[in-house]
Amino acid sequence: MTTTANPSSETGSRPPNTALGKAAAGIDDRMTMARPTRRLLNKVFPDHWSFMLGEIALYSLIMLLLTGTYLTFFFDASMKEVVYHGSYVPLQGVPMSAAYESSLNISFDVRGGLIIRQMHHWAALLFMAAIVVHMMRIFFTGAFRKPRETNWLIGCLLLLLGIGEGFMGYSLPDDLLSGTGLRIVSGIILSIPVIGTWLHYLLFGGEFPGDLIIGRFYIIHVLLLPGIILALVGVHLLLVFKQKHTQWPGAGRTEDNVIGHRFYPIFAAKGASLNMLTFGVIAGLGGLVQINPFWLYGPYNASQVSSGSQPDWYAGFGDGIARLFPSWETRLWGFTIPGPFYAVVLLGPIFIGMFAYPWIEARLTKDRAMHNLLQRPRDVPVRTALGAMSLAFYIVLVISGGNDIIAEKFDISLNAMTWIGRVGLLIAPPIAYWITYRICLGLQQHDREVLDHGIETGVLMRLPHGEYIEIHQPLGEPDEHGHGALKYGGAAVPKKMNKVGGAGRAIRGFFGPIESPPDLPQLGRGPRESADADNREPVSSRE
Repeated sequence: MTTTANPSSETGSRPPNTALGKAAAGIDDRMTMARPTRRLLNKVFPDHWSFMLGEIALYSLIMLLLTGTYLTFFFDASMKEVVYHGSYVPLQGVPMSAAYESSLNISFDVRGGLIIRQMHHWAALLFMAAIVVHMMRIFFTGAFRKPRETNWLIGCLLLLLGIGEGFMGYSLPDDLLSGTGLRIVSGIILSIPVIGTWLHYLLFGGEFPGDLIIGRFYIIHVLLLPGIILALVGVHLLLVFKQKHTQWPGAGRTEDNVIGHRFYPIFAAKGASLNMLTFGVIAGLGGLVQINPFWLYGPYNASQVSSGSQPDWYAGFGDGIARLFPSWETRLWGFTIPGPFYAVVLLGPIFIGMFAYPWIEARLTKDRAMHNLLQRPRDVPVRTALGAMSLAFYIVLVISGGNDIIAEKFDISLNAMTWIGRVGLLIAPPIAYWITYRICLGLQQHDREVLDHGIETGVLMRLPHGEYIEIHQPLGEPDEHGHGALKYGGAAVPKKMNKVGGAGRAIRGFFGPIESPPDLPQLGRGPRESADADNREPVSSRE
């Protein structure tokens, strides 16, 4: 006698007796969706605001896809010359490319075109900002450590692809500003020894600017790069579900568990709310804040350069390093190497170091264990200082990318701005490293002092011989010397009485506490009683 396994009997659940339940069971028999869906809905996510930064990038990407699809209905990626006869009066009768004409039509003649285009641009900026901030959180907390090195690589790839995608989208209107940026890229490609000319002809189809580059950028911008980005985001999310989510150290949290809320309903509700909030912010910016008014610049003309030409902030570092690097021109093995090539080469080790950092740190620290608990930046001062040094390097380059505007607005010599940038690029990173390292050590010492001596209560006492001391509230049982016995475990240490309930937890409103805590109810004895017991006199309180 044989029996046939019944999935319903395996799970101990009753067979469905409604039409909808039977239909669902039939689908599950064929697709086997119930168990994976159950695991997805039961997955636990830790509850901390910093874990939502990556989701802002995801929601911005969704907005980019929606608005970008709308724009493709009306954009003509052709560089053939036309004469404009649209609604924008100042450019009527002006020869221009069909790409620029269609961009003007989207902004002035297509219903809702201007707000959608501006939402698309703002979403791109928010997408890049969210990726940068998310990766900073990953770096400073050590979330890239084993087993999450692959997700770190994916994040680095998404950052580079986002920069490339943004540059190409920025170039599509074929206005004077975007054409100037394209001219810079053309010069950098030509500066590459031996293969630079070949690469330039491969990309532009001839001399700059040619009549093919906008059409090629358009295909890459709407088809190739979005496809790669979506694939990488999918792998990234799968790895997040497959691996345990990282969490901050704290009570009950170990390397083997995750404390938080299940995906459904709490986390899903939070994610949906953040999604709507992100969409609302982007829509508000698109409708209220003007960005890239390319109709003011006019169509691109290779014989003209618009003043104050700046790339978007995430690509400004490339412009900055090109401005700061000396105009050295060398000749090696019969080939002339222009200065811009050295600037590009300098960026190579920086990006390689960014990709390889998880393995570099593991090799130097000999830490090859699995980690699901995050590290507070103060507990890893060398890594935190390296991150601060990198940020200082990046900020100097971004500022130098706009040194001509700073020189004009503040009446400073452009040469002086260039030399300030060069000197700053050399001294600002090590200064940032030293200051950050010392701050980390100081914060660590403060945490250990609180564990050893307790929390400052704000109550001052005067001893019989006249000395003034402040009462501290121990966080645990003190030893025979009156010192705390708690060991520092990498978790946040309470610094105020409210955080341990000693004075009651204040209920916070939108802009501050809406309920004042009572006066020291948890000390067990008021200042007067304490003074009587210890023969000491309370003289003041900060409460």
